[in-house]
Amino acid sequence: MQSSISLSLSSPSPTARSHARSVVASNGSLVPRSLRFCGLRREVYRLQSSNSSRLAAAWPSNRVTASFSSNGAPSTEFDYDLVIIGAGVGGHGAALHAVEKGLKTAIIEGDVIGGTCVNRGCVPSKALLAVSGRMRELQNEHHMKAFGLQVAAAGYDRQAVADHASNLASKIRSNLTNSLKALGVDILTGVGTILGPQKVKYGTDNVITAKDIIIATGSVPFVPKGIEVDGKTVITSDHALKLEFVPDWIAIIGSGYIGLEFSDVYTALGSEVTFVEALDQLMPGFDPEIGKLAQRVLINPRKIDYHTGVFASKITPAKDGKPVTIELIDAKTKELKDTLEVDAALIATGRAPHTKGLGLENINVETQRGFVPVDERMRVIDATGKLVPHLYCIGDANGKMMLAHAASAQGISVVEQVSGKDHVLNHLSIPAACFTHPEISFVGLTEPQAREKAEKEGFEISVAKTSFKANTKALAENEGEGLAKLIYRPDTGEILGVHIFGLHAADLIHEASNAIAMGSRIQDIKYAVHAHPTLSEVLDELFKSAKVRRKVSLGLEVRFPIIFHGLNLTFLVQLVKQLQSRLLSKGVPYKPQIASKDEKKISTQTEASYGKVASALLRLLTVMLDFVSFTIRTF
Repeated sequence: MQSSISLSLSSPSPTARSHARSVVASNGSLVPRSLRFCGLRREVYRLQSSNSSRLAAAWPSNRVTASFSSNGAPSTEFDYDLVIIGAGVGGHGAALHAVEKGLKTAIIEGDVIGGTCVNRGCVPSKALLAVSGRMRELQNEHHMKAFGLQVAAAGYDRQAVADHASNLASKIRSNLTNSLKALGVDILTGVGTILGPQKVKYGTDNVITAKDIIIATGSVPFVPKGIEVDGKTVITSDHALKLEFVPDWIAIIGSGYIGLEFSDVYTALGSEVTFVEALDQLMPGFDPEIGKLAQRVLINPRKIDYHTGVFASKITPAKDGKPVTIELIDAKTKELKDTLEVDAALIATGRAPHTKGLGLENINVETQRGFVPVDERMRVIDATGKLVPHLYCIGDANGKMMLAHAASAQGISVVEQVSGKDHVLNHLSIPAACFTHPEISFVGLTEPQAREKAEKEGFEISVAKTSFKANTKALAENEGEGLAKLIYRPDTGEILGVHIFGLHAADLIHEASNAIAMGSRIQDIKYAVHAHPTLSEVLDELFKSAKVRRKVSLGLEVRFPIIFHGLNLTFLVQLVKQLQSRLLSKGVPYKPQIASKDEKKISTQTEASYGKVASALLRLLTVMLDFVSFTIRTF
C-alpha cells in the first residue's frame, strides 16, 4: 500500500540588507554602520505564526502611521521624528534602527551611554566571568592532567581583575557613543520628563517635541525591605562588579541569573558562598531538569551551601568589628529559623523598573509595581485602558522580558511600527543565558509550562534529549558534562522550548531561537548539515532524535495525518463532515459520532430510516480508516 507523504516548508522572504558597512566619525575613524549591541541582527522578520496573524488582524497595520512625509523628508511639525528617553542597550538599538529608517532621532540620557548592561551589568560581569572561568580551569588539577599538563598553583591580582572589567565597560561605552554620533543621532544630556503628548523636557528647562516617543529607562537593583545596603559589606550587583574586595564568606540572597553568576566568580576566587532562596528550590526560573543537573555540577562540588524556603528578613552591615548578620525567616510561617554571620552579603533579588520622575502622571499613566503598562506592540496604556498615542515603552521598564537583547529587539520592533510597518515581536523566540561554567541557556517554554499549555489547548507534547558526552568536540575539551533538551509538538513539529546546559550553551541556543522566530518546524531543520566536529552537533542530534508524525493522504479530498499511535480526530471530524455534506446533498442524512480518544476511530450511528446504503457506506469508511491506521502503525 502506498501512502502520499506531505511535508510543509516555509521560507519567509528576508528583508534587504544595507550595503553601507561603515561611516566616518567626527574624528575621522571608521565606525561600523551595522553595529548592534548584543549581536542583534539588523533584519527584523515579520512573524509567521498563527498567533501573530491573530494579533495583526486585531490591530491592522493602518493604525500605525509613518513619522515622515510621502517624499521621505523628516516631519517639520516636530523637532524630531523620534525621541528616546534612555540610552541603554534598548534605546541604542532603537536609535540606530531609526536612523536606518530615515527618522530624525534624539536620545536623552541622564547618566552614561550604555545604561545598566554596559556599565553595571552584563558587560563587566562577563569580564569577571572570563577570569573566573580561566581561574577555575587552572585550579582543576584533574582537568589539567587529562590534557597532560602540569600547572603550578594559580593566583590572581584583584585590582587587575577589577580593572579588566572596568576597561571593558569603558571601551563598549565609547563604541556605543561613537556609533550614535557618527550616524547623526542627537545625544541630549539630562533627565527626561514627559510633559504631555509628544512633548519632553530634559535637563533643567529644555523642551522638545517629537512625533513619537520611546521610554527606555531600564531598571535598578531591587532591595527588599529590612535590608540595609552600605555598598561595602552589604552590596548589590552594581557594587560587586567593582570587586573592591573578595570576602572569605559571602551570602548571596537569590539564586537566579545574577546570584548564580556571582557564585561562579566568588568561588573561583576563593570565597565560600551561602545561597538564601525564598522558594523551595534553587534556580527556580530554569527548567526543573536542567536546574537539577546544574545544581549537581555548579553547586554541590563547590564551596557552596544553601538555605531554601526562607527570606532574609533583616540584614545588617558589618560594623565595629562585628560581621554581617542575616536573620532568616520561614517563607510560609514567617517564623525565625536561623541567623547567619558572614563577611559580606550580595543582594541578588532581581531588578525594579526605573520609572520614577518620568512624568507619567502628565499623560494619565499609572504604573503597575513600577512597570509601565504596554500592549503587545509596546504601546503605552493609560489608566483608563486606552492607548496613549505615539508613546511606547521598551525593555526593563515594561517588565515583559528583562533582558538587554529583548529591550533592543523591542526597540527595533517599535521603530518598524512608527516607520509605517506593523510588527509584533515574538517574545518566546528570545533566548536567555546564564554565563556560569558550564553555561545555561534556554528559549521558549519549560517542560511544566509546555504541559500546562498542552492541557489547556488540547494537544500532546514530546521531549527529546541529547548529551554532551556523545559530542566529539566536548570530549576533546574534556567538557562532557551537559544536556540539551527539546520540547515540541509531535503532531506538527512545532518547537515549544529548547534548554541547554553545557560548554558554550549561550552560543548554541541561537539555532533554536532563530528556528522559533522564523516559524521553522523540526521536519524543516532536522536535515541541516553541521560542521564536524563541533558543539553545534549537539543541536543537530537533538533535532534528529525528535519524532514527528508523518502526514498521509487517503485521496478523499481531505488530507489528514495518520499517526503512529492512532488517528488525529480533528481531521477525521472534518472528513466525516464532508461526507455528511455529500450524503445530505443526495438526500441521505446520517449522524456521525466520534469514539473515545483512546480508540482513535470513527463510529457512526444511522437511523433505520436512513437506509442500508448509508449504513454500508459508513461501515466501509470505518473499516478502511482502521485498516490504514493499522498499516501505518505497524509497517
